[in-house]
Amino acid sequence: MFVSREGTILHADLDAFYASVEQRDDPRLRGRPVIVGGGVVLAASYEAKAYGVATAMGGTQARSLCPHAIVVPPRMSAYSAASKAVFEVFRNTTPLVEGMSIDEAFLDVGGLGRIAGPPSGIAARLRADVLERVGLPITVGVARTKFLAKVASGVAKPDGLLVVPPEDELGFLHPLAVERLWGVGKVTAAKLREHGISTVGEVAELPENILVSILGRALGRHLHALAHNLDPRPVQVGRRRRSIGAQRALGRRAPTTPAAIDAVAVALVDRIARRLRTAGRVGRTVVLRLRLADYSRLTRSHTLPQPTCATEAILTTVRVLVARAMPLIEERGLTLVGVAVGNLDDDDAVQLVLPFDEDAGAALDAVLDTLHDRFGSAAITRAVLLGRDPGVTVPLLPE
Repeated sequence: MFVSREGTILHADLDAFYASVEQRDDPRLRGRPVIVGGGVVLAASYEAKAYGVATAMGGTQARSLCPHAIVVPPRMSAYSAASKAVFEVFRNTTPLVEGMSIDEAFLDVGGLGRIAGPPSGIAARLRADVLERVGLPITVGVARTKFLAKVASGVAKPDGLLVVPPEDELGFLHPLAVERLWGVGKVTAAKLREHGISTVGEVAELPENILVSILGRALGRHLHALAHNLDPRPVQVGRRRRSIGAQRALGRRAPTTPAAIDAVAVALVDRIARRLRTAGRVGRTVVLRLRLADYSRLTRSHTLPQPTCATEAILTTVRVLVARAMPLIEERGLTLVGVAVGNLDDDDAVQLVLPFDEDAGAALDAVLDTLHDRFGSAAITRAVLLGRDPGVTVPLLPE
């Protein structure tokens, strides 16, 4: 019986995915700073990141940081095709693949020891196969838990491989900055640093009840577990999304009038509702996420009495949430609008409500879906969206 002394979970993450595809397809871009997207940075090559360019940054700021960067328009069909090719390599490596997004996945190689060797060797071959078959660099972290494998891939970027030995897990993890813990963003990191906590090891030294008093029950317990590398989650094949959403980044000069924001919300809801119906899902909780011009974030949500995939029901809720947030938007500005529908279930698992009123909206949704499927998304649109930039539709993993 083959027993590996290494962790058997791989986290594979493509490097600067959109920018890497552009550099792969155009040799003139290789080794040069590349920015994908004009008004808002959708992706930046590592050559551009070295100058401080980051995803979701405004285009003007990005070009001021890196004036010699080459800005290219996004090609979503090329990124979708590259993602499919990479996931084919993943599934040829092991049947236990859990996709997290179009450019990253967890792989469990625990049962492959006898036929494929140790996880480190499998990871090395995986990187070589992706480069040979798809032409893209990929970083892989290998560890005993999903959390630590993802941390390892983050530390190893770009174009690297890092194996965390089980006997040195905490020795690897504890010197890292607190931002390496899942769930620690700028706000949480600042709160921890106010208490003199800057490394994962310092988080681990705190009793759980102290962390809970600082961060709240859920986040405090979560970070206490991760700081000790306690993550029992297995790699799950076929795991379905818990929410379906879309977002639109706005340039700093984009209008933020109620009419302009409503047009963005309409476009997002149309896209989300169609995805829900295509996937056969319905949801109860509508979430509005905003990023304000001062980089602070605002989240508002509302739970409906009945799950739905109806465009009008979701849009009405989003409009109410936007109206509640307008005073803050007018005060601080707005750079991003995101909408999601959560608490999902299959549409055939929901108890039907007596149809006291005829639902014309469902019939209209069905007709529009048919037209879009047959003639394309631009075949018919709302009058409020005519002449407006629809934004970029980001490719996603299939539901």
